[in-house]
Amino acid sequence: MDRADVAIIGGGLIGCATAWRLALAGASVVLLEAGDVNTGASGQNAGSLHFQIERRFLENGDALADQAAGIVALSRLAVEDWRGIERELGARLHVAMKGGLMVAETPEQVALLERKADRERREGLSVETVDGAIARTHAPYLSERILAANLARDEGHADPKAITPALAAAARAAGAELRMHTPVDTIARHGAGFRLGGSSGWSLATDRVLVAAGAWTAPLCARANLHMPLYPVALLMNATVRTAPLVPHLVQHVGRRLSLKQTYAGNLLIGGGWPSRLAQNARGFDLSRKASLIPDSLTGNLRAATDTVPAIAGLDLLRSWTGVTAISADQLPIVGEVPRMPGLYVAAGGSAFTLGLTFARLLAGAMSGQSVPELAIVSPARFEHLNGFMG
Repeated sequence: MDRADVAIIGGGLIGCATAWRLALAGASVVLLEAGDVNTGASGQNAGSLHFQIERRFLENGDALADQAAGIVALSRLAVEDWRGIERELGARLHVAMKGGLMVAETPEQVALLERKADRERREGLSVETVDGAIARTHAPYLSERILAANLARDEGHADPKAITPALAAAARAAGAELRMHTPVDTIARHGAGFRLGGSSGWSLATDRVLVAAGAWTAPLCARANLHMPLYPVALLMNATVRTAPLVPHLVQHVGRRLSLKQTYAGNLLIGGGWPSRLAQNARGFDLSRKASLIPDSLTGNLRAATDTVPAIAGLDLLRSWTGVTAISADQLPIVGEVPRMPGLYVAAGGSAFTLGLTFARLLAGAMSGQSVPELAIVSPARFEHLNGFMG
């Protein structure tokens, strides 16, 4: 039987970054990926670095917004992790942090912006509320419809097609073993650690396990006899043809589903949480098949984009695509050790691109025996009651 100090399940950003950090610290690491590196949500997303509280936390009342404000502390850490990652990896990842704007079109939305900014400033995030005229001095591409905006000077975007492959290469160079096309079928206790196995007959003994497999995280946790309240969601992304520099910022909307940025190549990427339709089979959702586009999501997303940045109406749409991720029962990420099963760690549930580098760094510390209080707010411990009858 093979053996490693740590087994990581999932070849996305968090999995590869954690493998890199642990290998640098001297641990023997085996990363197991059912397909190829970066083929899941880490490579399908639009690359936003959104450190402000997201709209999805604001649209469901103050209680959820107050809870979400707690992860602003992680956002502050993520700003520094993203600022330093190109230097650490010695790679060009097209990280651009020229600021972000969350805009409002109605008086009610302006009031929501102001409450959001108050929460963020209490947590130490630098956010400024400006009226529409001042917003247009920073961003002349904005529509006259925009009445106000929250300005966060550290926000931006990076290239999701570049970051995870670079992390995978760094993990290999540091000594981690990455095994592609190696689905994990069993996760079982083995002495004080775990034994993982696959249908092809392989097995691996390990002291610690990290499950960081996006929408597949909950089914994998079930193989360890654990409930993990993570639910798959399918989202839509769009890209225009290339154009001259137009939008240097990350643009979001406080009242409509919109995220917008311009890549280093000149394409405008348009998203913001518009749904696609998950594939289904006789047992329910089928994560092995691509989600399908919902036409109303496409038209709604593009309408929000052109209402906010009118110049987009003059650009051709190059392509649209769908991607599958997972959200948790309370919409906060689930990251850390499972109290009922010491040695088993989870990382999934949203914000995995923006906060992924920070999650990986903190997880590597926790899995090396360090105290990591920063992860307390996203700990799986908050759902421990769900496993009270699991044995």
